[in-house]
Amino acid sequence: MSGLHVALVGGGAAGLCAARHILSRSRSFSPPVLYELSGRVGGTWCYEEQPRKSVQSVQSSMYRDLRTNLPKEVMMFPDFPFDPQLNSFLSHQEVQHYLESYSQRYNIQPHIQFGTTVEKVKPVVMTTEASSRTTWEVTSSDQSGVQKTESFDAVFICTGHYSDPHMPQIPGMDRFKGSVLHSHSYRVPEPFSGLSVVVLGAGASGVDISIELAKVGAQVSLAHRQPPLAFPLPSGIQQVGPVVAIQEDGSLRFQDGSVGVADVLLLCTGYNFSFPFLDAAQLGLEVKDHMVTPLYCHLMPPAFPSLFIIGICKIICPFPHFDCQVQFSLAVLDGSVTLPSGAQMEDEVRREQQQRLERGVERRHLLRLGEDQWEYCHLLARSAGFSPLPPVTRSLYEEVWRQRRLHPQRYRQVNYRLLSDTQWALRE
Repeated sequence: MSGLHVALVGGGAAGLCAARHILSRSRSFSPPVLYELSGRVGGTWCYEEQPRKSVQSVQSSMYRDLRTNLPKEVMMFPDFPFDPQLNSFLSHQEVQHYLESYSQRYNIQPHIQFGTTVEKVKPVVMTTEASSRTTWEVTSSDQSGVQKTESFDAVFICTGHYSDPHMPQIPGMDRFKGSVLHSHSYRVPEPFSGLSVVVLGAGASGVDISIELAKVGAQVSLAHRQPPLAFPLPSGIQQVGPVVAIQEDGSLRFQDGSVGVADVLLLCTGYNFSFPFLDAAQLGLEVKDHMVTPLYCHLMPPAFPSLFIIGICKIICPFPHFDCQVQFSLAVLDGSVTLPSGAQMEDEVRREQQQRLERGVERRHLLRLGEDQWEYCHLLARSAGFSPLPPVTRSLYEEVWRQRRLHPQRYRQVNYRLLSDTQWALRE
């Protein structure tokens, strides 16, 4: 199985991580080919000051003043720490620089085809009486439109899930007389000064953007279906129920029957999974309603276990999570991990989903791991024989999660340092 040829789609954190580990296993793998749509590494961390007119063509979901909501001490790849002089909570520019440094440290750049669009990823199954083998044809085009098709033993999809905005279906949306935009296109708060803004969705982006808007004098209504947020919000923010319809006169009707008007409707409603270069049905996959299923170990279609979708899970510690997924996937390819049959893998996926549904998890949230992420990563490490994430990663992650809920405006002012694999401390 030596010299396996692997294609990587996407040059963000997950794609760079995959390239780094493939390049370190030269006995089993040929150097990878990494296809990247833009002209630089970083994926969603590549900030674009002026989003392009077509929201679907915008790759980055960064806004100007964004800072990470996890500290660098738990964000880092396990084998590549951030600069210890940096604050714990980073700007997007600092994360982008980190990913560029990671690419340079592991000499990934020579293996990247920049400015390249992947048009199609197609399995080619060769069956004999004795065996069946799948290879992959990857068809791509460069910026001048020249197409080519290359053949690989495996493909890693590392395109993330922050580029196809989810636009909720609100009855009467065409009647709204103000501006409608998705957080994907939001960049700076100043243009919203003095305006009334309804922010739809109270996830991390909805809360952070609402606070930004209130600071420049916008009147913000944070509309969401959760119980009222328990932590203190600035005086310019009121919480309301979800918007259920736009009325004939362009006003907004909320779930409790109340009606309001707004200059702007800002949708912080998340993203769709989008793989335009894959034929999901051919792969035995269903992609809809915030789900991609079935994926064994949240990674591979049971019918085609040489295709890996990295980083599809949500509510995770991203870079360490990618690192675990990549190492497990490479162990599958080099034979260190033996997979069950396709039917057994499908059964296991269904059984796990059913268990989570019975625990009260909504179907559209089945890819939100949360506290389940630690056992998941530990299982991957144990199966593939690599070092598990140190306990301090979970400990600090959970501490910051608590602080974020208590002090959403202040928690980023704290700095941390790691003392060992099990202990962290506040940094003076």
